[in-house]
Amino acid sequence: MNTKEKLEFNNKRLCGLWLISVGAVIGISLIFGGHFIINPIIFLIGYYVCFFISNVDKKVRAKLSQGKMSGFQKKMIFFSICSLFFLMSIFSGRYFATWNWRMIWLGVMIATAIHFCTFYFVHGKSMIFLGAVCATIALVGYHLPYEYTWISFAADALTKAVFGAYLLFLSKPSVSKITVQTNATASA
Repeated sequence: MNTKEKLEFNNKRLCGLWLISVGAVIGISLIFGGHFIINPIIFLIGYYVCFFISNVDKKVRAKLSQGKMSGFQKKMIFFSICSLFFLMSIFSGRYFATWNWRMIWLGVMIATAIHFCTFYFVHGKSMIFLGAVCATIALVGYHLPYEYTWISFAADALTKAVFGAYLLFLSKPSVSKITVQTNATASA
């Protein structure tokens, strides 16, 4: 049975914590990046620690969540994460053969920006704006000389942290003006 539902955006604060954390991890990884530009070991460890804290830890989720997610929104989270890895393979994959770290990280940055847009269905329109700003920063990075590429990564980290602070401290739960079609199982 198909039903229509309005999306409730109740987990903006969790997303805010996640974005602040990832912004900090990118900044620290950039400081210690060396020839990698962004240190992959620091980034991966920090990314997974932050993911666990802001997305898996039940105490943090209970404290920051302001309501439940729909089944559709949970599916969109998994779709968005899968799309991120797919997009990273498109934008960065070919550069692993030559270990071109600049192009690898810029590809990750543009893939992440695009995947933010799919999170509209989970956290609302602020994710579209975040995606647009991060995509613009990534595109500028492609045009910067190698020695100045760090500016784009620093701007990306700062942007994520600022959007995160907005979501964590200022944003309130909201309801979408549009409805989405969902499949609901009828009870027997």
